[in-house]
Amino acid sequence: MKRILVIHGPNLDLLGQREPVIYGRVTLKEINRELQRIAKKRKVSLTIKQSNYEGEIVGLIGKIKNKYDALLINPAAYTHTSVAIRDAIAAANVLTVEVHLSNIYSREEFRQKSLISPVAKGTIMGFGPKSYSLGLEALIDLL
Repeated sequence: MKRILVIHGPNLDLLGQREPVIYGRVTLKEINRELQRIAKKRKVSLTIKQSNYEGEIVGLIGKIKNKYDALLINPAAYTHTSVAIRDAIAAANVLTVEVHLSNIYSREEFRQKSLISPVAKGTIMGFGPKSYSLGLEALIDLL
């Protein structure tokens, strides 16, 4: 059975209440439930983590080798600032898909650059919670 690590970055634990005009009303728990449904249907194993701490995210990615076959990550605000997460993904050399609820290119200028995209197989954004589902399906298809 293929194993996928899902990492939700900072403030995603506030989904459903944080800036609903941008991020919607769906909670992280609901997103995770849908990811687990897809995983069960597609016969893959998911481990889901959320962290507000860059170092913790880097540590999770650093332990991915030989434990997981792929990474689905929404680095959230760290998308635009974290060389450390970018380097951890590059070093892990594991199939990675980056996802975002909103379209970063339609947001503030400082959010329009992803440090993660160059080390990911692909990026799915702008489809709200569906971005996660699409990202997971893509990873499974690529595996």
